[in-house]
Amino acid sequence: MTSASITAPAPASTQAAPLLRSDSGGIATLTLARPASRNSLSEVMLAALAETLTDIAVDESVRAVVLTAEGPVFSAGHDLKEIQAHRTDADKGRAYYEQVLKRCSAVMTAIVRLPQPVIAAVEGMATAAGCQLVASCDLAVAGQAARFCTPGVNIGLFCHTPMVALSRAVSRKHAMEMLILGDWVEADDAYRMGLVNRVVAEGEALAAATTLAQRIASKSKVPVKLGKAAFYAQAEMTLDNAYAFASDVMTTNLLARDADEGIGAVIGKRHPVWEDR
Repeated sequence: MTSASITAPAPASTQAAPLLRSDSGGIATLTLARPASRNSLSEVMLAALAETLTDIAVDESVRAVVLTAEGPVFSAGHDLKEIQAHRTDADKGRAYYEQVLKRCSAVMTAIVRLPQPVIAAVEGMATAAGCQLVASCDLAVAGQAARFCTPGVNIGLFCHTPMVALSRAVSRKHAMEMLILGDWVEADDAYRMGLVNRVVAEGEALAAATTLAQRIASKSKVPVKLGKAAFYAQAEMTLDNAYAFASDVMTTNLLARDADEGIGAVIGKRHPVWEDR
């Protein structure tokens, strides 16, 4: 898979880091660390995410990623103050809106294209582009009090870009309901819709997501990397093309050393020893 690469300005050095990274046991935990601004996807936050994801994409020590946040809001989406500040531009903000949406889209795409699986651990609210961020992750765990919303329609602004990730994560009718009504979706309903994989007790989302990441990290990197890339690629194909593509990828996987080891371990009734090749 081609590594994600995003060009974005670095966060200002005079500000506290908007995104924290800690690595342990092959898991990179990324924490949105601007609770005072509701962890909005501001220019500085998008830049930090872009840089960090680019680094992780080529980091062979990372086998899984957990994305979490400080404070009572996972992410409130775009920074509306930044958005409004550019309405006085000569072009009424068009150039700025185009570049900030392009940068946000690049971050969401980088998550999907990252070789390692990304798991969102959501406590509190995830709204608009914050909900888009959750929908873009490969897996998601929500605390019982978590809530999700794409409320743009309530302020005269349909959530067009969050729609892209949301409509690929849940059924069309569920996505349209969220987008066209702008209502809150509680954690249990988010699970029913397929937006999240697990609902756990309030405050336990990070621990549960980390447990999932540990399980992923215990597996060979070969099938995980091949499988994640193939999953998203085949989803955009016709049925016949998807089967042809998947057969080619599975043949490549079967020829890998770890597939030989894994099958041999099953036959020999022993635990496999992975070499990630």
